[in-house]
Amino acid sequence: MLKLTYTETGFNLERLAQSPEQLVALRVVLAMRVGQSICVEPSTAAFLLPANLPAISLLETEARKDDTGTIALCVADAEYVEVTLRGTWISDQSEEADGVFVTVLSDRVEFLVFKLWLETQDAASVVEEVGE
Repeated sequence: MLKLTYTETGFNLERLAQSPEQLVALRVVLAMRVGQSICVEPSTAAFLLPANLPAISLLETEARKDDTGTIALCVADAEYVEVTLRGTWISDQSEEADGVFVTVLSDRVEFLVFKLWLETQDAASVVEEVGE
């Protein structure tokens, strides 16, 4: 399972062995115990990856093989590819921008998405260090 945690300043991507059903159940129980409202609904999430990443073509090939419609890739512009995922959105309110998005893809696709996203984070860290 891929878990995308959205905050005011961006998002974090994790690859977990837990199922979305287990995660949702735990979140619902937690919300009930603390008296907090919770919204769980089908949704989509999208983010950009640099088009020049070496393994992006592998992800494109694997995404074309996916017949569930859970992942789609399209060219955003000359520098980026947009990755769109179908899954489940979990937040305090349905219109909330902060929350958690979870989806299940094949192991290979999850691995590639996570690997490519990590590469962008490593590159961003280097840019931040150079800029300091």
